[in-house]
Amino acid sequence: MLELVQNAAVQSPLTSDPLYVVVEGPIGVGKTTLVHKLKDRMDAKLVLEVVEENPFLSQFYSNPKRYAFQTQLFFLMSRFRQQKNLYHDGCETHGDFLADYHLLKDRIFAELTLEDEELALYESVYESLAMCIRKPDVLIYLTADEKSLIERIERRARPFEKDFDRRYLARLSERYQHHFSDYSDTPLLKLNTTRINYVTDQAPVDEIYSEIRRLASNWKAGLGIEACISSNFC
Repeated sequence: MLELVQNAAVQSPLTSDPLYVVVEGPIGVGKTTLVHKLKDRMDAKLVLEVVEENPFLSQFYSNPKRYAFQTQLFFLMSRFRQQKNLYHDGCETHGDFLADYHLLKDRIFAELTLEDEELALYESVYESLAMCIRKPDVLIYLTADEKSLIERIERRARPFEKDFDRRYLARLSERYQHHFSDYSDTPLLKLNTTRINYVTDQAPVDEIYSEIRRLASNWKAGLGIEACISSNFC
């Protein structure tokens, strides 16, 4: 069981409107896996992050300081092109959308990797683009302990991650925790994937889906951010 922490007094009926749900979290936390599991439950259209197509990524892992700006800018523009299409797709279709990333992740990575002057230039571009994308109806923030993240990264064995810096991963997880400690832009569901097995167990997927619908319904009803945030954090 997820043991979700929520206000039991707030139980709005589930909305039947199409949803845009985003899953976020650090590298190796299980974002894409959860998105695929939820797709089967929601019959939703997937919006998946394109990682391998970034020509600077392997160079970034071997020399972060030199290739950080090129890597980040490529990701920003690639993610923006995908995200902006959700406006048109949302108007033309009636199904739900599931994404394994959001544009805001780009800013988290940029704050970690870019030098001051590079970050200032990046911020000016990001702010202009961020106004043109669709906000999620619910954002799911995943976390896990460092051991679990490392094991998952090693298990998937992506070539460009073979020399992965564990210190970088620890710093990235800290940046995510800092960002989502006071996040209030959209309904937020926080899940610690160290203790949830949605890979082989369908029950957590069903519970997560029910909580997505509840949070989206509360938000649409105007109940305020306190009724639209839940967590299984201890």
